[in-house]
Parts: sequence; structure tokens; C-alpha cells
Amino acid sequence: MSRQDTAAAADVPARVAVIGTGVIGNGWIVRALAAGCDVVAFDPAPGAEATTRAFVERVWASVATMGLADTADPSRLRFAASASEAVENADLVQENVPERLEIKHRVLAELDAHAPEGVVIGSSTSGIKPSELQSACTRDPGRVIVAHPFNPVYLLPLVELVGGEHTAPVVTERARAQYAALGMRPLVVRREIEGHVADRLMEALWREALHLVNDGVATTEEIDAAVVYGCGLRWSLMGTFLTFHLAGGEGGMRHMLHQFGPALKLPWTKLEAPELTDELIEKVADGCEHQAAGRSVAELETRRDAFLTELLALTRKYWPEAEGLEGRI
Repeated sequence: MSRQDTAAAADVPARVAVIGTGVIGNGWIVRALAAGCDVVAFDPAPGAEATTRAFVERVWASVATMGLADTADPSRLRFAASASEAVENADLVQENVPERLEIKHRVLAELDAHAPEGVVIGSSTSGIKPSELQSACTRDPGRVIVAHPFNPVYLLPLVELVGGEHTAPVVTERARAQYAALGMRPLVVRREIEGHVADRLMEALWREALHLVNDGVATTEEIDAAVVYGCGLRWSLMGTFLTFHLAGGEGGMRHMLHQFGPALKLPWTKLEAPELTDELIEKVADGCEHQAAGRSVAELETRRDAFLTELLALTRKYWPEAEGLEGRI
């Protein structure tokens, strides 16, 4: 099954420019290649091209199991000598530079100055608001939006799209159609907020997990087991709200809130992050290394990717109606 099944072929960007080829940038490159796009990348880091090509070769089998466009071909990737060259004739631009506003401003201003008129420029930022990103752009700031994916980008379909104060609805809709054509599940966020939506949810769980380790309640392995064999299995199909809806029995969410709602006032959680002392850092790092059990990051990534491809297939099997939903929050 092609990744383009959920979107009109006309929406597939013929050429995607990817600026910054770290973990996220390389994920976007694979995602676009799998959709049959030409990809032009730029990264000033020494050896960036060799690293990216090795990455594409390593993960291509995983994306192939998800379905490739008829024109998908890793050879359609080339590297440019500059960011301005990379965005020439691009139909979609994806920026993935480090999460520092001064770097984002400098790069986005250059991309805005040289990208073809009307082309959407998406930023992979996990926390910066789009209006802050747009403030450095003078040509067409409204086309600079947040397009925040999740790792591994070449498998996980969610992308949060957030427009800023200069963004017209037509730009957001154009972006939604293009990212959907890449096989993504765009979630158009109603208003800009630091951390967008998904990262704010993950951050809350992450802070609680750090407190549990810091207070000696549980190890990293025990906490991960609590997620993997408990809430995580349900969340992978139903998410948070529908899971609680079922917790209310026949009465659903309304009954659940009336019965268990008062517990929300109990001081169970510590949403303020604990201080990252050297001791806590060592506890967390040692715990993760114990869990890895000598496996390299590459080995763990391979296992993760194989699991995710099967899990995504199961999600489509048991929640097929979700394929047609247009997420907007």
C-alpha cells in the first residue's frame, strides 16, 4: 500500500528541501524519499552527506514494509553546497537545526529570503512558538510554521502543525495537505503554546518519572515496565481520554469523572521537575545502560523500528476509522 493512499497525488511535493541532517532531519529525508519525492539536503557538518546516506540505507527496509510510492528511490537524494541552493525550486522546506532561537532565526531568515514564493517552511522545533520563529523573517513570515514530528520520523506519522500570528489559514491548509501526502497524520493545533501538545503531555510523564527515580521509588527499568505493560498498551490504540472513557464502564467518561474526579485534588503528582543533580543524572544514565544490556543504539533502533511497523499495522486494523480523521485541536 502506498504512503500516498490518504492524500491526493497532486499534494505530494515534487521536491523537498531538508535543512539540518541530524536524527530528525534524516528521518524527514527518508520520509520524503519513501513518498517518491526528490530531496535536496544541506548540513554544514563535516561528513554529513556520508552519515545521511548510510542512515537511509540502514532504515530503508523498515520504511519499505510500510509501503513505498511507485517512484520511491534513495538515489533521488542529493546534497547542496548551501541552504539557499537547497531551497531553490523546492515545493516544501523542512528546517531541523538545533533548538536555539538565535540559530533558528538566522537559518529561517535565509530560507525565507531564498525559497520560492508561497512555499511552506516547516520547523521541526519541539517547543518554540511559531510567532517567535517568524519574527526574524521579512519576506513572507506567515509561511514559516511549526511542523513538529516524532522520532523516528520515517515511521511515526504524527506531525503537529502550528501557525503563528502572520499565518493565514490557506498556508496551514496547504501544509496539512502536503504533509498528509508524505504519509503523515497532521494535527493542526488551534493556537500556539510552548511545547505544542504532544511534548507537553510527554514532559508531564517524564517529570514524574524523574521524581520516582530521584526519590528511590522505582528504577528506570521498573518505570518503563509500568508504561510498556500498563498504560502504554492502551494508549497506543485509544489515547488518554478514550481509555478513561472505558474506565467509567457503561456510564463512560461522565461516570468516571463523577466517581474518580475528586482524586485529582490529591497531591499524587509533582509536576515541577526535580533538580538535575549529578546523583540523579548518574541514576538515570546507569539505569538506562542496565536496560540496554550491552546493546548498541543501532541495535535498539532496529528492534524499535520492527516493533513500530507491526504496531502501526495493528492500530490500522483495529482503529481503521481513525485513518479518515482530520486532527484539529
